[in-house]
Amino acid sequence: MPGGPAATGEGIGASAPKNKLAGIAMTAFAAFGGILFGYDTGTISGIIQMDDWLRTFGVPTTDTKTYPLGFYLPSSRESLVVSILSAGTFFGALLGAPAADILGRRLGIMASCLVFCLGVALQTGSHNLATFVVGRVFAGLGVGLVSTLIPMYQSECSPKWIRGAVVSGYQWAITIGLLLAAVVNNATKDRQDHSSWQISIAIQFIWAFILCSGMAYLPESPRWLIKKGKDKAAAKALSRLTSLDPHDPEVETELNDIRVALKEEMELGESSYLDCFRFSHNKIALRTLSGIFIQAWQQLTGINFIFYYGTTFFTNAGIKNPFLITIATNIVNVFMTLPGMWGVERFGRRSLLLWGAAVMCICEYLVAIIGVTISVSDTAGQKALIALVCIYIAAFASTWGPIAWVITGEIFPLNIRAKAMSLSVASNWLWNFGIGYATPYLVNTGPGNAGLGVKVFFIWGSTCLGCLIFTYFCIPETKGLSLEQVDLLYQNSTPITSVRYRKELIAQDLHISDLKGVSEARHDDKESTEKV
Repeated sequence: MPGGPAATGEGIGASAPKNKLAGIAMTAFAAFGGILFGYDTGTISGIIQMDDWLRTFGVPTTDTKTYPLGFYLPSSRESLVVSILSAGTFFGALLGAPAADILGRRLGIMASCLVFCLGVALQTGSHNLATFVVGRVFAGLGVGLVSTLIPMYQSECSPKWIRGAVVSGYQWAITIGLLLAAVVNNATKDRQDHSSWQISIAIQFIWAFILCSGMAYLPESPRWLIKKGKDKAAAKALSRLTSLDPHDPEVETELNDIRVALKEEMELGESSYLDCFRFSHNKIALRTLSGIFIQAWQQLTGINFIFYYGTTFFTNAGIKNPFLITIATNIVNVFMTLPGMWGVERFGRRSLLLWGAAVMCICEYLVAIIGVTISVSDTAGQKALIALVCIYIAAFASTWGPIAWVITGEIFPLNIRAKAMSLSVASNWLWNFGIGYATPYLVNTGPGNAGLGVKVFFIWGSTCLGCLIFTYFCIPETKGLSLEQVDLLYQNSTPITSVRYRKELIAQDLHISDLKGVSEARHDDKESTEKV
């Protein structure tokens, strides 16, 4: 699915009892940004099939047998309209890190809503393709900023023991946004004036208003406040998140842990993007490349083919009501994300990624095989295709959808985390753009197109096999580990042996202060490298 949450930061409440609901509730509200995110990326699939939108932005044709409306959308325009959002989100994701450092996590999210609203306004009021496309770009910038800032805020403010589930909740909100987009499109599709698509687009003002208004009442990230030297404000923010007095010993302990981590970061010095690809005992290059490529493989599962072009695909496959099928697939996506939120802390990251890739691979190969062997009028065959697509979406929603993003936030060391995360998120959106742009040329018929149709699932099945191989050799098991323990995991094991070594680390129950020697060793290693 289009880019999801990227968890970063230490989390709070590492030593707090597991009944502190204030911080969970506050950070859970931030997940509302996922609805804004999911709705915007999901609504375009149905809009480009609406009669009035085609008459306004499509190309006239005399081939009324193929195009009864007298208008059609060439592959070039379809690619541009659908994928240009991802071009905007690519740059928005890169801008997320400086926006978070300069404005703060909370104000950065509010500013992102304003950028997003500008894009929505341009799309709603457009009567030519150029204005509509520019609106998509600005909306994409807003979505890209949100895709970096909200999970960053969540993971820095949510209790450590439930961080993975909270960040996965943002992914769940994205699936709800996709479902709402499908429902609204289905409700307005039969209107024969501009309101058919303007209503679908303009509703996004509501999501942005709710998110921006709510964030005005939430506390800023204590970690960002301490980084800016605002210790009193940090204590007040943390007390709101933990429901404790600002002078409570537990609050002081948390603030001291953040200060220790920040001191270590300052001792390591400012890192550059080149440092993200440095070969060292800490396997920096492997970790950065793993983050970049796990985002690429997530996009290569083919999930966006369903959510961007599902309506068009189901129509071409001979299914009578493709809008309803799109709603059905989105319902599966919403409810099957819930087992993933639970399973990520129960079964672990690595095992779910492996099983998810295997199930998706089998389903997509079966869709391709059945699709090329049955006729459009074969009702039983069409139902089988829909069932397999739903199983495939269920496998993605409960594994690769949320977990790939949780992994991205957990594998980077402190001194390169912000830069490595921005590279990973940008990688997701870059592949999102590439796949969104290329897909119409792959599946559509006519001059200049490959005309693969349902055979494109042979490609997605093969890429899911690649996901399986990549996970086995490159992704370790990080469930239940602190970010410092993840450093030790990479230093002393391989992804294949990580499950066993992880159990040893948990048995030691290490804290930041216990790892002081490890921190000094890393600092000495950096100094010796600089001397060389």
